[in-house]
Amino acid sequence: MTSFKFAFLHPRHWVTWAGLGLLWLLVQLPYPILARLGAGLGRQSRRFLQRRERIARRNLELCFPDMNDEQRERLIAKNFMSLGMGLIETGMAWFWSDKRVRRWFDVEGYQHLQAAQASQRGVMVVGVHFMSLELGGRVMGLRQPMMATYRPHNNMLMEWVQTRGRMRSNKSMIDRRNLKGLVNALKQGEAVWFAPDQDYGRKGSIFAPFFCVKNAATTNGTYVLSRLSRAKMLTVTMVRKEDFSGYSLHIGQALNDYPVEDEFAAASYMNKVIEREILRAPEQYLWIHRRFKTRPVGEPSLYN
Repeated sequence: MTSFKFAFLHPRHWVTWAGLGLLWLLVQLPYPILARLGAGLGRQSRRFLQRRERIARRNLELCFPDMNDEQRERLIAKNFMSLGMGLIETGMAWFWSDKRVRRWFDVEGYQHLQAAQASQRGVMVVGVHFMSLELGGRVMGLRQPMMATYRPHNNMLMEWVQTRGRMRSNKSMIDRRNLKGLVNALKQGEAVWFAPDQDYGRKGSIFAPFFCVKNAATTNGTYVLSRLSRAKMLTVTMVRKEDFSGYSLHIGQALNDYPVEDEFAAASYMNKVIEREILRAPEQYLWIHRRFKTRPVGEPSLYN
């Protein structure tokens, strides 16, 4: 983990420190108040994030073409409430004590992770980009410390802060571009979290169906890691309860039927797995990401 640097105290970082200090103060409030505050922040953010709102609406149109306008608008409203809550949950993940975090979650399927690790093989832990992702990593680490892939932050102070927060209950963070490091960790029997549900560009991707979109750029990283490491694979998803009474961490059974010999079949399979996890709570998913920005050569953009 990167150590604290005196350069972090430079005036150019003062605004960041002020924001982090405000977030720390906010998350000292009782959770029921934080839940209402987060939802309110999300509702208010729509007026400032109109481009993201258009992206979310377009994604929902593409993925759920049978959804009527009223259902779609209701889902978007809930999605922005979840976005605001996600900011609060990031502060909870980074700044709450273990004791306080433990009060607000329950776990389903922990025996599946234990069974996978009993095989003396690494475990590829498949996640999705729910708004509560940061808190989900903290919660999972309290049950089973693991490693996780991530993209390093461009701001060196935020890189230090987020890594420090994530390491409170986990072992280490691995740059998602570090294939050798990921394979070695899995071969050594580690559990490594990663999220193959976003559009990472044309390089290293294959086009496969995702919901009702025929050609969605899907990372082949899952396929490559599986072939190189022969690790077990299962899903872990944390869902915020609808009544804001806490969270449920769902650990799935090992994906023993993953098609390791066919790249397209593997990508299609994984997208189906991701769809299933998203449908646990679609209003909590990161629909504001341009999931379908990369198109096959010759196809027009799906976003205006």
